[in-house]
Amino acid sequence: MNKQDFNFYLPEELIAQDPLEDRSGSRLLVLNKDTGETEHKIFKDIIDYLNPGDCLVINDTKVIPARLIGEKEGTGAKVELLLLKRQDNNTWEALVKPGRKARSGTKISFGGGLLACDIIEIGEEGNRLVRFYYEGIFEEILEQLGQMPLPPYITHQLKDKNRYQTVYAKYEGSAAAPTAGLHFTKGLLEQIEEKGIIIANVTLHVGLGTFRPVKEDNILNHHMHSEFYQIERPEAEKINQVKKNGGRIICVGTTSCRTIESAADKNGFVKPGSGDTDIFIYPGYEFKVLDALITNFHLPESTLIMLVSALAGREHVLKAYELAVKERYRFFSFGDAMLVV
Repeated sequence: MNKQDFNFYLPEELIAQDPLEDRSGSRLLVLNKDTGETEHKIFKDIIDYLNPGDCLVINDTKVIPARLIGEKEGTGAKVELLLLKRQDNNTWEALVKPGRKARSGTKISFGGGLLACDIIEIGEEGNRLVRFYYEGIFEEILEQLGQMPLPPYITHQLKDKNRYQTVYAKYEGSAAAPTAGLHFTKGLLEQIEEKGIIIANVTLHVGLGTFRPVKEDNILNHHMHSEFYQIERPEAEKINQVKKNGGRIICVGTTSCRTIESAADKNGFVKPGSGDTDIFIYPGYEFKVLDALITNFHLPESTLIMLVSALAGREHVLKAYELAVKERYRFFSFGDAMLVV
């Protein structure tokens, strides 16, 4: 299977640079995964496609201000760090730009010395292991010095950093937002619960896998970077009970999908617990738990469009994306949404 099979034409002006003022006012393209039929709706109409007894699975991870701009000690050269995954209290896996200035032993200072780090190891695929030094509480210093890690295709400044968080974000640890969840408001979630839909929380801290493009022509040779996930027992029980009762499991975003599929047994029931997952879902994958998916429009040739294609079929998905381009839908993190049912 070739990555070119998941390419499509996307005019640059359709890449959303700013979030809408009304989270739930985005457009919604509804795709029937069996027939390929589509409907055009507004995101708040999502409630009409959810039935009493269904389960909506959301990812309650919280984005940290993971982008740090510092100076290389000795030369003053500008260095940028993107924190990806915490290894222990003071050691993080990170992307460093420019890489040539980030050899092992390099010292970097941030905020006039308020925070400093050593690069202690160069890992696989060029990411770095860094150890921080500071006085006080790391999270407070990061909140002061760090910036929200917006994807590189967003060039506008974010006026309100909370717009890159879901309204249900709880557990800090992500280097990117689970963007399908950005469309929900607290009011819409309350309406969904009032209708009799069960909401289950899972946690997956979004990391390097989100930023890593597929470089191999044969996608089977692509290596997914692992990300930490956790599912509490009561939340797993919610999902499993809905499954037993014949309700649908509807995931908000590819991160929620990968979490429950990683934690599922062969019978399609979710096991509580935590761990690291590097699950790669592409056409041919048989879903164990998920029945439907709420997602944004993804980059060409990305692992995310491959996941959606695994659920709805590559031809249906590419045809829907072609329609979305024609109808001027907004793409990527701050863009419009798709419901695959």
